[in-house]
Amino acid sequence: MSAVTAPEKVGRGQYAGTARLVRLALRRDRIQLPVWLLALAALQAFSASSVLGLYPTEGDLRSFAVATAASPVALATNGLVSGYSVGAVLASQIVMPLSLAAGLMTTLLVVRHTRQNEETGRAELVEAAVVGRRALLTAALVVAVGANLVLGLINVVVLVAEGLPFAGSVALGVAVAGAGIAFAAVAAVTAQVTDSARTANGLAGAALGVAFLLRAVGDMTGTVTENGTRVVSSWPTWLSPVGWAEQVRPYDDNAWWVLALPVLFALTVGSVGFALTERRDIGSGLVPTRPGPARASGLLPTPLGSAWRIQRTILFWWAFGITVLAVVYGAIADQIDDFLGEGEQVADMMEQLGGGTTDMVDAYFAAIFGMMAIAVAGYAVQALLRMRGEESAGRLEPVLATALSRSRWMLAHVGLVVSGIVVLQALTGAATGLAYGLVTDDVPGKVVHLTGAALAFVPAIAVVAAVVVASFGGAPAWSTGISWGVLAACLIFGFLGPLLGLPQAVRDLSPFTHVPAVPAAEVTAAPLVLLATIAVFVIAVGVVLFRRRDITSS
Repeated sequence: MSAVTAPEKVGRGQYAGTARLVRLALRRDRIQLPVWLLALAALQAFSASSVLGLYPTEGDLRSFAVATAASPVALATNGLVSGYSVGAVLASQIVMPLSLAAGLMTTLLVVRHTRQNEETGRAELVEAAVVGRRALLTAALVVAVGANLVLGLINVVVLVAEGLPFAGSVALGVAVAGAGIAFAAVAAVTAQVTDSARTANGLAGAALGVAFLLRAVGDMTGTVTENGTRVVSSWPTWLSPVGWAEQVRPYDDNAWWVLALPVLFALTVGSVGFALTERRDIGSGLVPTRPGPARASGLLPTPLGSAWRIQRTILFWWAFGITVLAVVYGAIADQIDDFLGEGEQVADMMEQLGGGTTDMVDAYFAAIFGMMAIAVAGYAVQALLRMRGEESAGRLEPVLATALSRSRWMLAHVGLVVSGIVVLQALTGAATGLAYGLVTDDVPGKVVHLTGAALAFVPAIAVVAAVVVASFGGAPAWSTGISWGVLAACLIFGFLGPLLGLPQAVRDLSPFTHVPAVPAAEVTAAPLVLLATIAVFVIAVGVVLFRRRDITSS
């Protein structure tokens, strides 16, 4: 009989069952992960094709690099400039957004397989079997790391297929994967702090926003060198995992040593996450839930009050992020003419995104509002899928066992989310107008003008929300994949369609294509009324389908 000490038994037992939990997580994510990876791969491919098409000569590439390096607008919204080769220009456009997307994908994944499992009671059932205390978190991190490595590999394949150098492609792919892995560790900690998956995702999202802002400040306050085609970032960039991805400088320095930073960060912060799992009970967070009032408000037992309790955290964090971004975009709008003055191709690109107007400031706002509207549509998708979360967690069936009808329950959630869309769009316009108005000494005029322009996108966002409602009502098991897939299609067909040269018939599949390019174009009522009518009809179909199907739970 071999001698094994007690600590050794504990150490080995803490990870028991990890392999099976990894397989379970992969099975649960068999739709969501491929959708994420394919959408990001498509964005990568389209970005590479657009750069090759917009800047065909070395002179065009150099002009773009110089204009970008000299403008805080580009440095804040695009990324770090590291030369004027095709690969370097492409990296300046996609490393930052891909890193943010990888971070978002990863934080949602980790929280879903840790805190959400505890919140729904699945973790307690799983850990009642031969499963170690650290197995659940380990499995989530293994899947997260694997997903980011696959994303990096896909990036390499796509970029090499576009004819870009192999070494730079590997550097870019690994840099993006490193950013995603760093945020997996952040999510591992936030999942231990709170007993709510929504709050854990909110904290991780806030960390993602801080990383973006640190990177933006560091790049905007950097130094331009080498004939205006290279930016040396200041110290705030080095505090951000997104900044680390940029500092690899693919297709230029290929600074492999920078990749040690996200690895060390992930190991350190991940170790903190594991340590915290030993200091709390299953289902609880390190920060105790504040006791509620002795008596519930009169609104809480109502369908609307219950829906608000479920939806309010999502709306708060989205409102915070939207406001911050809108203020940044509004504050730098007056510099857009300087940015575009030296690059004819960039001006053409902005003109296409702005609906064909030659006024670059209006074109800039039209492009920004189109992008922000798709982001708000992301809020609508996430918030409405909470209905599926309530159903799959088994909380919906007891609620519907009361006198509450399915229609009233569903319409309460839909009504709140539609109201949230209006609020977020109003915040987008008001915050942008406030920042731009402070720069141009016309706060009231800019706030009113830009708020009205932002609200014009509400019917298009409502159509996306209606598709989510219909997919939940008719195909609940597929609703998550369908909903996020439709949003990705709107981004590619509607927003990026003009740059990619897609046929008009394909671009018309996106509801955002039918919204006038406000404020560059005049608002016409007909397309907005039609979009609103379609949204109401599809929502009604979703309600009918929901009333006629069985309630299911995972």
